[in-house]
Amino acid sequence: MNILTKLTAMLAAALLFVAAFAAPSFAEGYGKQKVVYHINYDGGSESKAYKGALRNIQNHINAVGAENIEVRVVLHGNGVDLLKNAKSDEGLKGTVTSLKGQKVAFNVCNNTLVGRKISYENDLYDVWDSDIVPSGVAELSKLQMEGFTYIKP
Repeated sequence: MNILTKLTAMLAAALLFVAAFAAPSFAEGYGKQKVVYHINYDGGSESKAYKGALRNIQNHINAVGAENIEVRVVLHGNGVDLLKNAKSDEGLKGTVTSLKGQKVAFNVCNNTLVGRKISYENDLYDVWDSDIVPSGVAELSKLQMEGFTYIKP
């Protein structure tokens, strides 16, 4: 190993050591959080609004730490199209799958499903009977009464 390689390795090790102790923890000071994200709007061209909302959720998890946050996403009205569009949009599908892997729960309004004749088994991506709530707006109210912070991205 030549001197330049040794110096480079030592510098890299020193920087990692300093970064480990000097870098602030993003989760520091936030504490445990319970949040409900409310999506009831049209995603727009290429589901841009839906992708933005999901990016907000991921950023929130990154800032607080997955171990410090419980996230629910309540979908009703036009918001149900997020999971409808995810059936054919690989990027949206991947983001939903990733968030679910981080224990984000997606709750779908039964009133919307019935009113719009949507089959959650056939028309929506990765939705199960346990994901269905009787009423999206009633679920939002219930979660807020349970201490969830309301966010509408």
